[in-house]
Amino acid sequence: MDVKVIWKDGLAFLGQNENGLGVNLDGEPAAGGQGEGLRPMQMIALGLAGCTAMDVIAILQKKRQAVTRFEVQAHLERATEHPRVFTHAVIEYHVTGHNVDEAAVVRAIELSATRYCPAQAMLSKVFPIELKYHIYEDQGEGAPLLIKSGEYVPAPA
Repeated sequence: MDVKVIWKDGLAFLGQNENGLGVNLDGEPAAGGQGEGLRPMQMIALGLAGCTAMDVIAILQKKRQAVTRFEVQAHLERATEHPRVFTHAVIEYHVTGHNVDEAAVVRAIELSATRYCPAQAMLSKVFPIELKYHIYEDQGEGAPLLIKSGEYVPAPA
């Protein structure tokens, strides 16, 4: 994998992958940036959330779950002192659909955590990551109805 960042001005950069797809990076105004792009640590957090999200939705689709909406939220805490590394994360999977099977959701999260998501495998060696899920029944035009919430806890090694 090859990526590059091209300096624009101040703390603003254009980040690009090997295919030329890009994202704006910038520092927060308190650090001298303009706040007009994602900060590098936000990119790491998005990489973690995006990696596991792609795994889980692909597995749920293979399991023929009728998912109509899917969102992954990640909350990462950072140390107060520099280098301000991540110290803890909570990832929440919000799965909305029709008769979504809880066992399928838990298994998809497990497979992502233990086999498929390299971001999670790498970062979980550095700080604890909690994995929570919420399953909603899609009620059409109305608000989805929360059916089940839980947490995936890996078996001790």
